[in-house]
Amino acid sequence: MSENDIQQEYLVITKARKDPKAFAELYERYFERIFNYILRQTGEEELTADLCSQVFLKALSNLNKFEFRGIPFSAWLYKIASNEVKKYYRKHNRVKVFSIEENMVKGLVMEAHDEGTEENIKRMLEYLKELPTEMLEVLELRFFEEKDFKEIAFILDMTESGAKMRTYRALDKMRVKFNLSIKYDGKT
Repeated sequence: MSENDIQQEYLVITKARKDPKAFAELYERYFERIFNYILRQTGEEELTADLCSQVFLKALSNLNKFEFRGIPFSAWLYKIASNEVKKYYRKHNRVKVFSIEENMVKGLVMEAHDEGTEENIKRMLEYLKELPTEMLEVLELRFFEEKDFKEIAFILDMTESGAKMRTYRALDKMRVKFNLSIKYDGKT
């Protein structure tokens, strides 16, 4: 998202602070992405719908607390979503689920210059399920949600260098496990 897009978005936020009906534009823009992000972490549509509603309700009711920090409004929504999912799993003492679609993994495998064969994709899916939650979170945000490190750091309450380090560690593990040629910021 360009700086101009972020500034345009901020104008919509300013308008929504005065008139909650203006929030509908932000809801329409981000609902599907936030819904899918939560769905991958729950695997349940009904639960996802409930959590997604909470995310947008919290965003609307706390819109005056949103601070422009040079990152897209969506990062704030992802942060709220991440916190809502974590809160749900803590409250219900359940293990977090990651439901990653096969076509997303195929994209990751193809990006790594590996053959996107059914066998490789299945192996990758199984491997991703075994990764620690912290590593899966950064991979999901980086590759499936296409967030930059600054946004990942904001969403997960960590430093930008911490987000990079966690992502690179996860990629290194994948590279070694699957003998892949994974690019780091455009470099192999």
